[in-house]
Amino acid sequence: MLRLLMGLSLPALWAATTDAEARTLNARMARVATAVATLEQVQVRLSWPAQATEGALELRAARIQAPDLGYRFRDVVWRCPLKRDGRGGWRCEGELRGGAGKPLRLALDLGVASTDARLSQGGGALSLHRAAASPDLTRIELARVPLAWAQALVAQAWPEARLKAGTLDGHLDIAAPEHKPLSIAGPLRLSGGALDTPDGLTAAEKLGAQLRIDASLDRSDRIAIDGRLLGGEMLFGNAYVSLQQRPVDLHIEASQNPGEGWRLPRLSWRDGGILAVDGSAALTPDASLAALELNLDSADLAPLRDGYLSGFLGLAGLAKLELSGAMQARVRMSGGELQQAEANLHKVALKDDQGRFRFEGLDGSVAYSADAPRDSELSWREGALYGLGFGAVRLPFSSGAGELRLRRAVDFPMLGGRAGFDGLRLRPPSGGKGLDLRFGLNLERLDVGQLAKALDWPAFTGELSGRLPEAHYADDRLELNGGLTMQLFGGTVAVSSLAMERPFGVAPTLSSDLALENIDLESLTGVFGFGSITGRLFGRIEQLRLVDWQPTAFDAELHTRKTRGVRQRISQRAVQDLSSVGDSSFVGSLQDKLIGFFDDFGYARLGISCRLADEVCNMDGLGAAKNNGFTIVQGSGVPHLDVVGYNRRVDWPTLLERLEAVSKGDVKPVVQ
Repeated sequence: MLRLLMGLSLPALWAATTDAEARTLNARMARVATAVATLEQVQVRLSWPAQATEGALELRAARIQAPDLGYRFRDVVWRCPLKRDGRGGWRCEGELRGGAGKPLRLALDLGVASTDARLSQGGGALSLHRAAASPDLTRIELARVPLAWAQALVAQAWPEARLKAGTLDGHLDIAAPEHKPLSIAGPLRLSGGALDTPDGLTAAEKLGAQLRIDASLDRSDRIAIDGRLLGGEMLFGNAYVSLQQRPVDLHIEASQNPGEGWRLPRLSWRDGGILAVDGSAALTPDASLAALELNLDSADLAPLRDGYLSGFLGLAGLAKLELSGAMQARVRMSGGELQQAEANLHKVALKDDQGRFRFEGLDGSVAYSADAPRDSELSWREGALYGLGFGAVRLPFSSGAGELRLRRAVDFPMLGGRAGFDGLRLRPPSGGKGLDLRFGLNLERLDVGQLAKALDWPAFTGELSGRLPEAHYADDRLELNGGLTMQLFGGTVAVSSLAMERPFGVAPTLSSDLALENIDLESLTGVFGFGSITGRLFGRIEQLRLVDWQPTAFDAELHTRKTRGVRQRISQRAVQDLSSVGDSSFVGSLQDKLIGFFDDFGYARLGISCRLADEVCNMDGLGAAKNNGFTIVQGSGVPHLDVVGYNRRVDWPTLLERLEAVSKGDVKPVVQ
C-alpha cells in the first residue's frame, strides 16, 4: 500500500531533484484500495531542498480501514526524512501518529524487488516484508509485540475479549489473493498473556503459549490452533483452570458461517497424566453453548482439584476436598441441556477437610441418559457422613427418560444398626430447573451411644430408628418428609419437619421440630453433669434452626408430669445449678440457713421454656410469681422449696457458658 503511494510521486520528485531549485510535490487521493486495506482522503507531500541529499515526506490519511483484520484508524500522520538507498530504492523512517494514541516509529524501505516496513514502540517491533514477485503475500515478523496490538484482529472472532497484557513473538504469512479468502498462518509465542471480558466470566493471567495459527477469513471463517500452553491461569464462568508452569498440548479447529455461531469440530487437551480431553462443541450466535461432546480421562484425581475443579468446588463449599484414584468420563450436551453422562471410577476416595463426608474405595460406573435406557453400578468400601461411619454397599442404577434411578432398595451397616435408601431418583438440571434429587431413607436400631461419641455429645445411650418416605433435594435445600424416633433415657424423642439448606456448602442450616415423651430425668441430668432430678420429662422444641450447627432460633417448653410409681425429688446441687443458669433464686418455707441441712427436696411440678431469637432467650416457667418472676420449680412437702426466675431475657451466649460450667462441675453449691 505504501509502495503504491510512493510510486505515484517518487518519479516526479526524482526528476525535480536534478534541477538547481528546491521542488515540492503535493498529491491528493480520495481513495486508495488494496487487497488488505483502504485509505480515504489521502494527502502526500514530498519536498527536496536544492542540493540536499535527502527530502521530507509527509503522509496523511483521514481514515484507514482493514475490515478483514478488524483494524480502523483515523487522522493518521507519518513524517520522515526520505533518502535514496543507493540501489535504486528509497528509505524513510519517522514518527507515526494516529488519533489520540501513543506515537509509534515507522521505518519504510522501498527496494527495487521488495518492500520492507518496521513498526516499533518501546521494546516491541512488528516488521513487514513483501517481494515484488509475489505481491499478494506478506510476511509479518513479531518481536516482543504487545498483545494489545492484536485487539482488533481478535475482536473479529471474539468481540467481548479485552487484551490487557502480554507480548507476542514469531511470524505470520498473510496471503491476500484477489477473489480468494484472506489467509493468515504462522508460529507465535505468547508470554505473560492476560485478558478478560466485561462481564467478568472469562479471564486469563500469566498465560504462556507456543502456537501455530492457520486462519482463512472470508464470508466463512476457518481457524486452526495447534501447539502448547506454557502455564498460566484461566477462568471460564465457574471453571477455574490453574496450570502453574505445566505444559499442555492443545489443538482447536473452529469455523463460522455468516449469521451462525462458531463450531469447534475438534478439541484436544493433554495435561500430562492429570487430564486428557477430546471432543467437539458448538456455540450460538450470542456465544452460549449449543452443543458439547467431551471424553475425559484422569489417571490421577489428586491434582485435578487445584488444576481444574477449585471453581466448582468452591461454590459448593468444598474448596479443600481431597481426591485420589482414577476416572474416565463422557459428557454430551445439546440445546444447552445434558443428554448423556457417564463416569467410570477406579479406587476413588473423597475426603472433605471439614469432616462432613468421606468415601473410600469408590468403584464402578454411573451412567445417565436422557433417552435410551442405560444400566450401571457403583460401589464403595466404606464412608462417613459428619463423622458417622457406614459400611460397604453396591448401588445398581438404571437411566432413561431424563432420570437416573436406583433399581432396588439397598442398605448397609451403620452405628451398630442398618441404614438404607430406596426410591432414589435424580434429574439433572434441564428446562431452566436445577438439580432434583429424591430418595427414601430407613434407619434401623442405630446405636445412639456411638452417635453421641461421633458428634462429641454427652454420653447418651439408646437407639435411633425411623423412616423418611421421601427426602427431596433441590435449589440447595434438602427436605425430609416423615420422622425419626430415638429411644433415649427410657423415653422417646420424635424428630419431624426436617430440612437442610446448603448441606455440604458454607454455613449449612438445619431446621426441625422435636417432641419429648416420658424421659427419665435422673438419667438425663446424670449425663449432663447436672444435679440429680428424678421424675418424668415431657415437652417440645419447635422451629429449631441451626446455622453451621449452632442454634440460632427455637421455641422450647419442657415440663414434668406426675407418673405413678416415680418419685419427684430435686437435689441441693440441682437447685443451685438451676439458679446459676437461669438467674433465679429459691424461696424456702424454713429459715434459709436450715435449708443447707437437706440433700434433696420434693417438688410438685418443674417447667421451663425459652424462645430464642437474635441471641436472646425469652424465659418463662410454670406460671407467674411475685415481683414479675416466674416459677421454675414448685415445691412440695417439708421443707417446701420453690425456684423462681426473675430475668426473662437472658443473653444466649452467656447462657451457654453457664451450662458448660455446670456440666464441668465449675458451679459450687452455695446456700444463701
